Amino acid sequence: MKGKLYLVPAPLGGAPEEVIPSYVFGQISHITHFAVEELRTARRYLSSIGFKGRIEGLNFYEINEHTTFQDAEQIIKVLLTGEDMALISEAGLPAVADPGANLVDLAHRHDVDVIPFVGPSSLMMALMSSGMNGQSFAFNGYLPVKPHERKAKIKELEKRSRNGK
Repeated sequence: MKGKLYLVPAPLGGAPEEVIPSYVFGQISHITHFAVEELRTARRYLSSIGFKGRIEGLNFYEINEHTTFQDAEQIIKVLLTGEDMALISEAGLPAVADPGANLVDLAHRHDVDVIPFVGPSSLMMALMSSGMNGQSFAFNGYLPVKPHERKAKIKELEKRSRNGK
C-alpha cells in the first residue's frame, strides 16, 4: 500500500490558527515525513501548529528551485513504501507556482493519492481584489523581483495580450 501526499497550506502572514482551517492540523498529526521548500521556516511552522517537541523525530526533504528530477524521485520513494508525507510551501498553497508542483506530478505518475487542503493563496487574493471576472483570467507566474527583469516581463505580457496569445 502506498502512502498519501498531503498538500498543507502555510500562512501568508499572521498566525497559522487564524488562517488555516483547524481540521488540517488534526489530519496531519500522524505524519513524520515532510517535503518542504525551506527547512527552517517549515520547522518553525510545524512547531507553531502542535509538532513542538517532536521536530527532532521528523524527516525533512527539501524541495526547491534547486531540486532535480532525481532528487524528487528519491523523495517519492518514501510514499511508495507506504509512509504518508506532507508537502509544505514557504507560504500559501503548495504546488501553485511553486517547486512542489514537480513532486505532486510525480506522485500522480506513481498513482499516489494526493490530498489537498484549503488555505491562503496570494493568487486568489489578488484575483478577488482585482474586480476582474474570475470566469476568464490567466496566471502567467509571479513577476521577477529584479526591476529590469520585471519591466521586460510586463512588456512581454503586454505584447502577448495585444496579439491575443
